[in-house]
Amino acid sequence: MKTNNKGKNKAIEVLQEIGFDEVTELSNSELISGFGIIYISEPLDNADGKIIRGKKRTIIKVNSSIPYPGRIRYVAAHELGHYFLHDKLEIHTDNSKTLNWFKIEKQAKRGLQEFEANDFASELLMPEKLFRQFVLNKSFTPSLIKEISTRFQTSLTSVIYRLISLDIAPILVVFMTDGVVRYWRKSTDLRGWVKDITKLSPPDDSVAKEYIDANYEFIYKGEEKAQEISRSTWFQLHENQEDSDFLEYCIPTKQYKTIISVIWEA
Repeated sequence: MKTNNKGKNKAIEVLQEIGFDEVTELSNSELISGFGIIYISEPLDNADGKIIRGKKRTIIKVNSSIPYPGRIRYVAAHELGHYFLHDKLEIHTDNSKTLNWFKIEKQAKRGLQEFEANDFASELLMPEKLFRQFVLNKSFTPSLIKEISTRFQTSLTSVIYRLISLDIAPILVVFMTDGVVRYWRKSTDLRGWVKDITKLSPPDDSVAKEYIDANYEFIYKGEEKAQEISRSTWFQLHENQEDSDFLEYCIPTKQYKTIISVIWEA
């Protein structure tokens, strides 16, 4: 679900104004304070990020307890998006619900602001032109997600969303919370008819189901993160169509009981 390009266009405008092709070399503090905003990294209760807009100065706070630097980076960029896009927001708090690309239904109920702030953060941290250049002629693997995350210093989930929203890699992305599929999206290059999975439990023979049964613990490491499955696990086979080998890679989050599954042809 995509409603407008306001966030993306604003990020492009900001990059042009400051004369940067990308902001990868800037620290979070340098990135935020460069716009005259006070940047504070400290533990926050029930929030990943927060923006407080005063009469003279604006403060952006990011939860220093977040264990992943890429995630912190993305939160900071998201709050910066609110600063540039939503000047009527005086105090705004973001958490896993507003920052998560894949909780589409809940985000839609909150209006367009979270979409726009996420779009802004995505374009600011991973400019489309540079992103496409970096992945050109590279095959999709879980290692590529990590490689992109390191290159642009952002979270794994934001990289996955970037890949699917720009329709670059032939993948199916499925997002689940509390053991139920909430959202899925397939790139145009990945042929196949996805089974009726929305608001249902993932297939019993999926890797996602293994993670749910393991209470969202990391059960595969290294090269084993990409597990072999069958096309028929997630796709409906046509009449007389033979099954084929696919791969599934999952990112579980025990704290929020979420799983992002990425599925692609072997």
